[in-house]
Amino acid sequence: MLRALEIRDMLIIERLDLAFQPGLNVLTGETGAGKSILLDSLGFVLGWRGRAELVRKGAAQGEVTAVFDLASGHAARGVLEEAGLPSGDELILRRVNTADGRKTGWVNDRRVSGEVLRRLSETLVELHGQHDDRGLLDPKGHRAILDDYGTYEPQAQAVRAAWKTLGASRKELDAARKALEAVQAEEDFLRHAVAELDKLSPEPGEEAQLDAKRRMMQSAEKIREDIAQASSALGYDGAEGAMSSALRWLEGAADKADGRLDAPMEALVRAMAELDDAARGVADCLDALEFNPAELEETEERLFALRGLARKHSVLADDLAGLAETLGARLAALDAGEAQIDGLEKAVREAERAYDAAADALTEARAAAAERLDAAVAAELAPLKMERAVFRTEVSRAPEGPEGRDAVQFTVGTNPGAPSGPLNKIASGGELSRFLLALKVCLSEERDAGVTMIFDEIDRGVGGATADAVGRRLAALAEGGQVLVVTHSPQVAALGAHHWRVAKRVVDDVTLSEVVPLAPQEREDEIARMLSGDTVTPEARAAARSLLG
Repeated sequence: MLRALEIRDMLIIERLDLAFQPGLNVLTGETGAGKSILLDSLGFVLGWRGRAELVRKGAAQGEVTAVFDLASGHAARGVLEEAGLPSGDELILRRVNTADGRKTGWVNDRRVSGEVLRRLSETLVELHGQHDDRGLLDPKGHRAILDDYGTYEPQAQAVRAAWKTLGASRKELDAARKALEAVQAEEDFLRHAVAELDKLSPEPGEEAQLDAKRRMMQSAEKIREDIAQASSALGYDGAEGAMSSALRWLEGAADKADGRLDAPMEALVRAMAELDDAARGVADCLDALEFNPAELEETEERLFALRGLARKHSVLADDLAGLAETLGARLAALDAGEAQIDGLEKAVREAERAYDAAADALTEARAAAAERLDAAVAAELAPLKMERAVFRTEVSRAPEGPEGRDAVQFTVGTNPGAPSGPLNKIASGGELSRFLLALKVCLSEERDAGVTMIFDEIDRGVGGATADAVGRRLAALAEGGQVLVVTHSPQVAALGAHHWRVAKRVVDDVTLSEVVPLAPQEREDEIARMLSGDTVTPEARAAARSLLG
């Protein structure tokens, strides 16, 4: 609910502090007194796009502050949370417009963009009038309005779920087709490359092993001669025989050496053991250097084949095994691709059938809700002296999507036999106002809680009993909520729970607008003025008292 509106230096308003109340709030005044400026100022603080020049002449800046009461669970709290703004039971919007055109906004003392203000405004205020292109007159929003009116959220959720499944199925099928097309374009290459790699069957680290083996075999003949000589020098005809003889001679002399040969003999035994290990190792090396010349040729052929294939595919030889696995998987995908796509196409067809069924059910629900809404609006039009007018909610086919495949548009026919057309193009100003009011009354039970409804001269062009019917419906809408109405109709003004008069005054040749709350006697004076004009007659006062009840 809008609790307060403070305006400073906006157009012809110097300073204005308004405290609005729950129920029906009416603003009256002569044409040009500044009633529209109030709405322009409210729209400014809510981030709406409006007049470019708003700052009062001679002022450095204009400023508007709006204070709203937020009930728990109010939709504005979600917007605040998403924007990272503090939230409480009170919401304060403030916006400043400097003389050079710069605009700055705040929400609860946190600086925000105009977009945040506009998103908040969608949860706080509804504006209805002849220029209401943001609400009921915008065909883009008619489907959402009908959906709010109808009671078919389960069907709508089923459509959203079916659309999500269908989208995922189509995406998966599209990806599989693109992958198959890419693989098919290189089928000949894949089959040849995979066959070649399978035939060679490379393994990681194999190149280094082959290279080391090749180098060893190439140098084996040269080093084998040296190793054989070393083996001979270590053997029985060399060091081993000499050490064995030395040990035998020492053992023969040890008994007569009084123990002086024990240590040398022990060292000689140890040396012979080490010599034996060395001789065995040299012998093993000689055995390893024994190779068949054909083995060298085979090793070189495989090594060169590995390196050649690596150059061909621009990879390292150690990466050939991984490449073989990758290309093999792509070839397998090619071979299995057609079967996979057949399965995915079947899944898409099933998803399409599920979506069609859900969308058809939603279309039927919308059509039924449209009939109920048309009947409800027709019942409201009769008291508004438009019993011959026709309101119709047209549900037509539209491109499919997550909200179904229906387009919804409100159309009207104001004269019997005349063609129907869009609400904002067929109805005249007064008729349009009454259509909007009738529609809003029918939708009032589905409106968001805590939204302030503003009607800008919605009673234009009507009077008498029709104006009274308009006022009574506005009062009904205000029950349990808040409605602000700018009106020239005394019948509507008389039904207000709270009444403000907008007037102009001239101070030092400067025209200023002021808004004052009216006491009971002042309300009678104002309604009498609305009935009779500049000169208030006794008859007008009596009529005013009668309207006020």
